[in-house]
Amino acid sequence: GTIIKGTISEIEDDAVIVDIGAKVEGRISKREFAFRKDQKELSVGDEISVYLDKIENHNGDCILSFSKAKSKEIWAEIEKSFEAGELVEGVITGKVKGGLSCEIGVTAFLPGSQIDTRPVRDVTHLIDVPQKFKILKMDLKRNNIVVSRRAVLEEMHKEVREERFLQLKLDDVVEGKIKAITDYGAFVDLGGIDGLVHVTDISWTKINNPSEVLELNKNIKVKVLKFDEELSRLSLGIKQLTDNPWD
Repeated sequence: GTIIKGTISEIEDDAVIVDIGAKVEGRISKREFAFRKDQKELSVGDEISVYLDKIENHNGDCILSFSKAKSKEIWAEIEKSFEAGELVEGVITGKVKGGLSCEIGVTAFLPGSQIDTRPVRDVTHLIDVPQKFKILKMDLKRNNIVVSRRAVLEEMHKEVREERFLQLKLDDVVEGKIKAITDYGAFVDLGGIDGLVHVTDISWTKINNPSEVLELNKNIKVKVLKFDEELSRLSLGIKQLTDNPWD
């Protein structure tokens, strides 16, 4: 159950013989070396890490594994990242029940709710694309790792929002795109941060509904009326860009 160092003593057509000392040797199938990252040619005398599966089986052979040793080493690295709250790199390999399968050195599960910040129907463009994930939980006994892509995107969006928020000042006139219209006003995207134009700040004349004068996805200039740094909330105005006709 431990990882030990061994030396390649012989290379056969389908197996590699590894000497782990004390006159003990074990056979490892060549298939286990097929997915090494370095892809360096194996040579007699090379020192490698192997997993000690059994000291002796019913035939008296020592059972070693190269792939299990690599998997255990990768698990240890991933566990360090998990405890430190660091992101891991990997690729989405395909669909599975309830979400997607990912390869981060070992196989991990990406739940459907953790793919994006909003529902995604087609994930074709995400498959085999190198990207970062946050580890939500891991269970070595069950060989189970759950990751999130959504958490990474939310953190990125948060950084963009904070940076954009710091750039804005009271009474600034900026351009944005109308992303939503409600009965009480319109939400405008200012490039990473949203602001609300209340219905009373749209026009100097009375309007019953913002959709009478505003159109979804249209670019529009707005004035920053007030902002709350703690809540990252912006109040915007359109009518304030023109003189008050009642003055």
